[in-house]
Amino acid sequence: MDRHDAPARDRERLPAEPLSPLATRVDKLLALYRYELTPAIDAINAAVAGYGGLFDPETSAAEIRTVVDDLLESDPPSTHREAASTAVSQVVLYVDGSAHSNGPAGAGAVIQADETPIARLGRPVGSRTNNNVAEYAALHLGLQALATRCNPDSVEIRIDSMTVINHIWGNSESTVKATPYSTAITDHLSALPAHEWTHLADSDPNPADAQATVGADIAALGPG
Repeated sequence: MDRHDAPARDRERLPAEPLSPLATRVDKLLALYRYELTPAIDAINAAVAGYGGLFDPETSAAEIRTVVDDLLESDPPSTHREAASTAVSQVVLYVDGSAHSNGPAGAGAVIQADETPIARLGRPVGSRTNNNVAEYAALHLGLQALATRCNPDSVEIRIDSMTVINHIWGNSESTVKATPYSTAITDHLSALPAHEWTHLADSDPNPADAQATVGADIAALGPG
């Protein structure tokens, strides 16, 4: 079966890009925290002996793996065990992808209601991945979170990637190659009661950018 035609439950396991064993373990932990970067990283940092942390150069890959494995075997805080629904009618979804020059890439998404963030999400996408793929992964991450957390009446998606905009919302003659995220994104969008997109210029603020950068930093971890 073509992975673009895989059942929805299988498509939710994305990203499918290669990651180091260590970055893969951290991504699994992020999933337990519903991709809320701050509490997940805080949990890792608190468990590392001494003053080190996830991104401290003095912290070895072996230390991080041990800590992450211990956290994976324990229950996350109760606030992250289930995807509690937030009753909002209109939300703004910011999405962004980030890729370092040598390949590690991350995805970020921030959901806002009444200009107040209700979710700040991020995850690694791949250790050798281009920025376009990261942009698709970011949109998928945000839409998946909307489906499980908010169920809003309308969504404004703010995004800076014209590649993704032209592919997802452009005409049927788009020559952009489909990605493993394309079908899942289309499914999520079709399930929304109403949505619109807004293109962000480079000078426009995008709170998802910081989340994507941290995701790319996690993708650079390894080998572990």
